[in-house]
Amino acid sequence: MQTHSSSVVAVKAARALRELTQREFPSVDEYCRTLERNSSALRRANPSHASLHNTQREIVAAVEDAAPASVEAAQAVTEEAIEAVVQRVETGKQAAAEELATLIADEGTLLTHDYSTTVLSGITAAVRDGATFTVYVTEARPRFLGRKMARRLAAIEAVDARLLVDGASGHYLPECDRVVVGMDCIVEDTLYNRIGTYPLAATAADVGVPVTAVGSAAKLVEGGFAFENEFRSPSEVMREPAEGFTIENPAYDATPTRLLDSVVTDEGLTEW
Repeated sequence: MQTHSSSVVAVKAARALRELTQREFPSVDEYCRTLERNSSALRRANPSHASLHNTQREIVAAVEDAAPASVEAAQAVTEEAIEAVVQRVETGKQAAAEELATLIADEGTLLTHDYSTTVLSGITAAVRDGATFTVYVTEARPRFLGRKMARRLAAIEAVDARLLVDGASGHYLPECDRVVVGMDCIVEDTLYNRIGTYPLAATAADVGVPVTAVGSAAKLVEGGFAFENEFRSPSEVMREPAEGFTIENPAYDATPTRLLDSVVTDEGLTEW
């Protein structure tokens, strides 16, 4: 949950439900209750992940709508629903990456925040098609997942990866053609993403650099989902005990979509 993208978490959680298809149950009703209980527990494990919420609800709804006549039939429907969800998420990420590659093909300098497998795949796809980039990568304090992104980008021969502390982004933004970030989710007119995305987007808007968020369309939510921020351990910020003050460590911030130039998903490019 703390080190993987929300899409990876959604896929792992979906596959976790397979354990129920290997067990015996006295009735269909008991199976469905157990499925809902386990799915609910997985959703509660990280209420901020819209893709986790959506995919879990989709699996449970598929079984309920099928009205299976036996436990075996219910388990078969569950397996089919899990496979459909996993395929949609994984193909959606790749399709979004290909859309991003087209968008950035003629841009030489990018800035990205945190670690996004979809952003990484998009840059990789653009390089495959002949593009070369200088990519500034913020550390993404406090967990430093941006360092992971920088290492992955540095392994690509056509990418000149440069790691920045988060506060230095404003210094380098004027050199950039575009800011590209992933997304935990977009709920109506708000992008929720790694803490630090909001000030980055606001600064980019001030200097006239377009900002693009990229991810699976499963992360776009119109209603029925209330984002809940995650507050992590103070030890991520400072190892020694805080004496006389409080350490706040939110995982995500809320960026108004008016600060975005575009959103790229597997359904295409949407200019904001």
